[in-house]
Amino acid sequence: MIHGLTLQSCWSIRCSWTITAAPRVGTTTNSITDTRTTNTCPTAQGMGTFRWVAMGNYTKGPREGEKCVAKWFKTGAVYEESFFDMDIKAVAKAQEIIDAFNAQNIIGATVYLNHPAVWVFQKESSYSGQKTLIEPFIEGFQKFNSNNGMVLKPSDTVGWPAVMQALSHFSYHITGGRYVLCDLQGGIWPDGGGTVLTDPVILSLNREFGATDLGSQGISTFFARHTCNKFCRGDWQQPREQVVHFKASEGTTFHR
Repeated sequence: MIHGLTLQSCWSIRCSWTITAAPRVGTTTNSITDTRTTNTCPTAQGMGTFRWVAMGNYTKGPREGEKCVAKWFKTGAVYEESFFDMDIKAVAKAQEIIDAFNAQNIIGATVYLNHPAVWVFQKESSYSGQKTLIEPFIEGFQKFNSNNGMVLKPSDTVGWPAVMQALSHFSYHITGGRYVLCDLQGGIWPDGGGTVLTDPVILSLNREFGATDLGSQGISTFFARHTCNKFCRGDWQQPREQVVHFKASEGTTFHR
């Protein structure tokens, strides 16, 4: 538990950098700086199809004592080489879209976005040289939609799940049909006055954003499963082709 971070149970982090983070209030960015980390005995508390997830705590910096999350690829995952660079690239594009959405004042509340940092396990770790994403932990985590167009709470047409569907639709419109922001997940402020998202996916016409970017077929699939709600605008663009190309699933779909 030295210099910046410890992850639960047998995680031991030793590094010469300290954590800094943007404040939660007054900005749509919720970030930590680039750093390097080491791990001697990681214990995952959860997992997805291709990645392990562990929760820990910051031990230095403005977020001292707060929870954080680490995500790293399982052994043999075929996406690791470029995924982290593409993930950071997708977060930057997502922030541009979210800023534009917030500027529209469609909901009278603010959408925030976690910005992860890429850390590297050092040589004394059993994961030596492997990269991991570190980001602030989100309380009350829930998923709203997937990159294959699945809607997790389709019956909620007036709350935050509906807002997230509208945000995805807006992303296509505001980018002139080039991108769709999706795989939206995160937590809602206790007072309902805002939400913070994490780990978004960008679908693009030319598959610019790596393994989770399902390209034009992903965009087509998303809109084939999309139903406009009260937060969508009648003049927002939609693609001409709206055909299902991918199986609906709560989890994130990866292409090979």
